[in-house]
Amino acid sequence: MVDVGKWPIFALCPQEDLKFIQQACVFGAGNEVLYLTKNDEVFVMGTNSSGCLGTGDAQSILEPRRIDMLSGKRIVSLSYGSGPHVVIVTSDGEVYSWGHNAYSQLGNGSTNQALSPCQVSTNLINKKAISVACGSHHSMVLTCDGEVYAWGYNNSGQVGSGSTANQPIPRKVTSCLQNKTVIGIACGQMSSMAVVDNGEVYAWGYNGNGQLGLGSSGNQPTPCRIAALQGIRVEQVVCGYAHTLALTDEGVMYAWGANSYGQLGTGNKSNQSYPVQVIVDKERIVEIAACHSSHTSAAKSQSGQVYMWGQCRGQSVITPHLTHFSCTDDVFACFSTPAIMWRLLSVEPDDHLTVAESLKREFDNPNTADLKFLVDEKYIYVHKVLLQIRCEHFRSLLHENEEEIIEMNQFSYPVYRAFLEYLYTDNISISPEDAIGLLELATIYRENRLKQLCQQTIKQGICEENAVVLLSAAVKYDAQDLEDYCFRFCINHMTVVTQTDAFADMDSDLLKNFINKASKAGAFKN
Repeated sequence: MVDVGKWPIFALCPQEDLKFIQQACVFGAGNEVLYLTKNDEVFVMGTNSSGCLGTGDAQSILEPRRIDMLSGKRIVSLSYGSGPHVVIVTSDGEVYSWGHNAYSQLGNGSTNQALSPCQVSTNLINKKAISVACGSHHSMVLTCDGEVYAWGYNNSGQVGSGSTANQPIPRKVTSCLQNKTVIGIACGQMSSMAVVDNGEVYAWGYNGNGQLGLGSSGNQPTPCRIAALQGIRVEQVVCGYAHTLALTDEGVMYAWGANSYGQLGTGNKSNQSYPVQVIVDKERIVEIAACHSSHTSAAKSQSGQVYMWGQCRGQSVITPHLTHFSCTDDVFACFSTPAIMWRLLSVEPDDHLTVAESLKREFDNPNTADLKFLVDEKYIYVHKVLLQIRCEHFRSLLHENEEEIIEMNQFSYPVYRAFLEYLYTDNISISPEDAIGLLELATIYRENRLKQLCQQTIKQGICEENAVVLLSAAVKYDAQDLEDYCFRFCINHMTVVTQTDAFADMDSDLLKNFINKASKAGAFKN
């Protein structure tokens, strides 16, 4: 659980109030904070520069003040600029903004600062926004249908309109993004990034430090695909002040842009205008972190290790440094200058249990169970009614079945336990190796969502030695997403994969299909 008390601004908050915080964002120079309580009330405190706290005035606030207009609205995304200005997205898909507005970054058609939250409605009224990203003085939102709208400061083309005139109201970003489905957005100080559903990355805006990754230093007034990432499927992009980090579906991290503090993690301080792979102790990375107001970078590995590099409390750390932290947020609390948050932070509740949380606790509880499965001579304790509610297979199996013990020989203990736990939690906890057996179960029981989760888990364990085995399993169980992923992995690691025993033992039909697809993908071109 994240301790919000690590950010100095929370020293102004009564200590007994901290336990009620559910979400928070520290912004500006680390001197302002907005937080939500467990009953969806919104509070702010801090220096209130440019009216960025939304209280209706520009007075400093040394104790929490409630923002009535936002209370009751669930905030799903928040970002901020350097003015600062603040933009939020609610669970209803509405967009609100307030604070500094000298460059029309609030999207309300004016350049007057707003002391209270106002809805940004022009061109967004029939759109459901799902996330927001702000640069120094420009703003972007992503809608549920994969469209991007941008507005504000545009001196370097960061709004993506094709000109350098400031944009006073939200404008749909088109050009190369036309007919593309965007799944993620990010902003540097004066640059913009978008990730589309096929893993391509598009960049536009200021490029003086190479932060667009295009191999040049010229500004880009419209979105341009980063060609150097061809064949690499990117899932997440984050931006620092003038550098960019990208995370691929294979858990590999790339960096480019400014590097005067070592924020690229490449072992030197030379800027990079092309994406460069960042090596982190041969670990698979699952999360990357950066913020446009700092030169700090952070990442979390699949094993839970957190690394930091760049400007860390005045020091230049030029390669990823292993920390004792459990989350990337702590890096920005303790080592970023200023001590801000790189995202809207969710704090895990520690007392009240929801219905879902209560059910999770009851899995494999012999004290309340009325049924047990015997698998590999081990018992798994469950509840008949929950299994019947959650799974069609059990509705049939347990109908008028009075047995208290059911023996299961078709699947291993780790696989069947993971399946039963999934019915209680909606998540799976299983090794990538055992996930193949769970994929078989999901296919037999026609549990499509479980099948998707299995594919995601299996991807995390792929390597050159087992790629062919996983590809074979994907084909066998008609797991198209996993099949495509394994095929791309094999193509990207062709030399090593073709030397493995698994490749030598590959089924002849699968081998013919693989060679045919690889040839069409250009894998055998000189």
